[in-house]
Amino acid sequence: MSGFENYQRDATALDREMVVRGLVLGLDWDDEAQVMTLAREALSSTPKHIEALARDPNPRLKAKGELFALGVLMLKTMAESAAFGVHSHGGHAWKAFGHALLQLSDIARAGK
Repeated sequence: MSGFENYQRDATALDREMVVRGLVLGLDWDDEAQVMTLAREALSSTPKHIEALARDPNPRLKAKGELFALGVLMLKTMAESAAFGVHSHGGHAWKAFGHALLQLSDIARAGK
């Protein structure tokens, strides 16, 4: 990693794509219970399952798999930018999904 990545541009692009997938799923990013349920499913999915969803011909399943993959990229972007002292964040979808993923990850770590 060179440190020359444009993390904010990446965050904005990821957020935009998350919004599109959320529209396909009928997701309300302000509905915390709905977002937490989706985040819980994302965290319990294996990479193989996410890939299968993303390749599914059903538009809703495909959108869900793509959203889960975008979540992985979002967390990676956050971690990489933090290593350079840069706080990356996207828009509303990024913040809602990221908060849910991190909250559930913290709960899982505390329970181990």
